Parts: sequence; structure tokens; C-alpha cells
Amino acid sequence: MTLRCLFVDFNSYFASVEQYDEPALLGRPVAVVPVMSATTCAIAASYEAKAFGVKTGTPVWEALELCPDIVLREARPARYIAMHHRLMAAIEECIPHGKAESIDEVPCWLIGRERERANAEAIAKRIKQRLVDEGFSPAIRCSIGIAPNRFLAKTASDMRKPDGLTVLEEADLPGALHSLALREFCGIGPSVEQRLLRAGIHTSEQLCAASRSQLRAAWGSIEGERYWLQLRGHELPGRTERRASLGHSHVLGPELRTFEGARAVLFKLLAKAAMRLRHERYLAGGLSIRIRFVGMENRFERDLTFAPLDDTPTLLRLLGDELASLETAIQRKRWNARRHPPLSVAVTLTQLEPVGSITQELMATRGRAKAISATLDSINRRYGNNTLYFGAMQEALEQDAAPMRIPFATIPEAGLEEDVAARSKPTDSVEELWLERERQFKVLAEEAHRKAREQPERIKAVTAKPFGAGGWTRGTSKEPPAAPGTTGSLF
Repeated sequence: MTLRCLFVDFNSYFASVEQYDEPALLGRPVAVVPVMSATTCAIAASYEAKAFGVKTGTPVWEALELCPDIVLREARPARYIAMHHRLMAAIEECIPHGKAESIDEVPCWLIGRERERANAEAIAKRIKQRLVDEGFSPAIRCSIGIAPNRFLAKTASDMRKPDGLTVLEEADLPGALHSLALREFCGIGPSVEQRLLRAGIHTSEQLCAASRSQLRAAWGSIEGERYWLQLRGHELPGRTERRASLGHSHVLGPELRTFEGARAVLFKLLAKAAMRLRHERYLAGGLSIRIRFVGMENRFERDLTFAPLDDTPTLLRLLGDELASLETAIQRKRWNARRHPPLSVAVTLTQLEPVGSITQELMATRGRAKAISATLDSINRRYGNNTLYFGAMQEALEQDAAPMRIPFATIPEAGLEEDVAARSKPTDSVEELWLERERQFKVLAEEAHRKAREQPERIKAVTAKPFGAGGWTRGTSKEPPAAPGTTGSLF
């Protein structure tokens, strides 16, 4: 079976970009965080930090315990996007590449004599040398996997990090995969792993030996058969899936952990989602609202359904009506917002239908709302997002809340995500937004916040500065954090 795919995976990408921009950080443990708070988590860690046990999802306070000298940097999505384009251009000089699968991964398809092992390896080495020649390395390095299909090439790229090169040919299979843990295979997360364990599949050797029907039964769908084929080197056509929902979430900074702050951020998130909805030419028939609170297991949850629509004023009115009940709860002392402040918020537009697939309402008021939305889109696309905005979003904009994020699985545009204020920053050169990791980071951050509630004394000892439910105040210094036991804020 011939080699078809060369998969490039940039190692510890976010942290590597920070080390590239600040050479003094080379060789030092670095963690990138979504906000400067002890109760959030690392969203990326350099290999020097990983040597201390710090990884994606490690709470900041725990990272400081594991590695007191770790340098924390707040994420700079626009910078990572700009570097993504430069790195893709460097790869393009060596081999045409496919569509980037994330901001730090891209498959390249081999054709003709490129599929011969020696030639494929030569291309991989040219890519690595190109990074050196253009000055990206040693800060930014990549691991490369070469295999008969994209699935195995991606798996191979993870087998030798950092800066590795792994080739999987038909003769190497399945033996070369037997050393991997189940979770090290692409597409096997916690839930799939549990299904495999229930099916009696505990090792990679058992996974590779399982029959097609066994994997279908384990997955509970045809995905098991697709997995069986991919393990054997078959390249399968991508599955086209219709978008079912569209939304945004945000972990609130300390300065926004009030009812008014959460409300402003929710309005901003929904306005941004509505703009994306229109851009992608969908109508929404449902709206989900979620708010988590510090120190409370119960969440604020609302799921609305309505005639399909896409205009911002109507959606914001629906959101405001639902949030009024929270305001009433404060007034009637059923919710103590100071004791249990809001921690994270999320809005999701659901039941999406393509524009033109259904008949819309003809009411005059709806026509005005749609006209307002179209005007907002036109002005904000031309002059920058949130050049014109609804007043209810003011506090969120003042605090620069819910900025552009880097995710794993979707490709929205910078014009729909990045605020006009962010565009004025000289260090943030943005061409377009590649891949938000917001949803994954939100889950990780919420888990970090939950752990923080269980370890208040340890956090105080690490940070050397007591803090309450509001958390730390964000700082602007780029100096490394003070070591535990010193006075003052780490930020």
C-alpha cells in the first residue's frame, strides 16, 4: 500500500510562538493561559514546562506548584493566526498542502514519485530545514508523520515529539501501532474509550485485531467500520455533516463576575453569533442560554424555540427577557450574586435551517429588525467588528471580554470575530481567523475553576496573595511571575 499523506503537526504551537517572539524564553518553561487568573488553566505548555508535568488543562495554581519558575503568557490569538499563515507559506515552498485541520496541523497529499518513501522523507526534511532557514526554528518545530492515509499520518506525527519524523508503511502495520495507548489514537476520546473497554478491547493490539463488525458494535454506528478501514490504510472520503448549531462561550474575568457583566458578555456573544448566522446563510429556530456560578453546581439554563429567524434585535430581546428572571432572583434574595458570582456564560443558536429552505415571516416589525441587522453587518464588516453595537454590550466591550479565540474545529472569519479595538493593536496582524478552540478551552477552564474551589488553601500558598470569588486582577507586565512566597500579584 503506497504512501499518500504527509502530516505536519507544529509542536506546542502557542507556547512556541511566544518563545519565537521573545527569544529570552527559549529553553524556559512557558504556559499560555486564556486569562491571567490563578483559577483558570494552561491552554498550551512548552516542552520545558511539560517536563515538570504542566500540560494543556493544568490549572494555573497547580502549574505554579509544579514549576515555580514557569512563565505565564496571556493568549494572543491574532498573533498565532498571523504565524499560521507564514508557516503554511513555508510548507507551500516544499509541497502543496491541503486544508489546515487546525491552526497547528495540516495534511499534505503526496502524488506520483513523492509517494516513494525516500522522496517523501526528503520532502519532510526540506520542510524542517525551511523552518530553520527562515528563522522559525529552534523556537518553532514540527513533527511529521507519513502514511498511506491521513488518519495514520496524523497518528504517526504524534508518535515522536518534538521535532520527530515517523513513516508508517503497510509492512509496519499493525505492529508499529501496538505500543500506543487507546487514547493516543485519533478519534478515541474518553467516551469512545469506555465503549471499547466495555467491548473487551483494552489495548491497541486488541483494537487492531478486532473485526469490522466488532468495531461497528463497539462504536454503535458505521463509524466503527470506518475506523477499521482507516487502521488498515484506506483513505475514506470526508463525511459531510450539516451544521446543527452555532454559538459562543466565555469564562468571565474577575471584573465581569456580576449580573451586569455577565449580561453584557451574553449580549456580545449573541450579537456575534447572529452575525455569523447571517454570514453563513442560516436561520435559527432555537436559542440555548447557559450560566455557571462560582460555588454552585446548579446552572442557569434556558432553551427557547421559535419561528426561524436571523435578526439580532429579536434574538437580543429574547435573551433579555430570559435574563430578567435572574435580576428578579437578586431582588427577591433568591440568588446572592456576591457569594455565587457568575463564572462562565454561553449562548447557542440551534435548529439551524439554510436560508431559502423555509418561508419567513412577513411582519413589518421583523422587516425593520432585519434591516437593522443588515446595516450592522455592513458597517462592522467595513470598519471592524463592534464599530456599531447595541448599548447592552457596553461593559463587555470596555473590559475587552469575549475576544477572538483560537479553536480546534471551525473556521470563522476574523471580520466576524475580532473587535475593531483589537485591530488597532500593532502587534496583532490579522488576515483571517483559523480555527477556534473556545469550546474545548471553556470546558478545561471550568474544570480548573471547579478544582480551585476544592483547593483554596493551596492556591493561597502558591500565589502568596489571598483572593476571593472575584479572582485576580489582570495585569499587563510581561515579566516572569514572582516565585511563591513573595508579595504582590503575579500579574
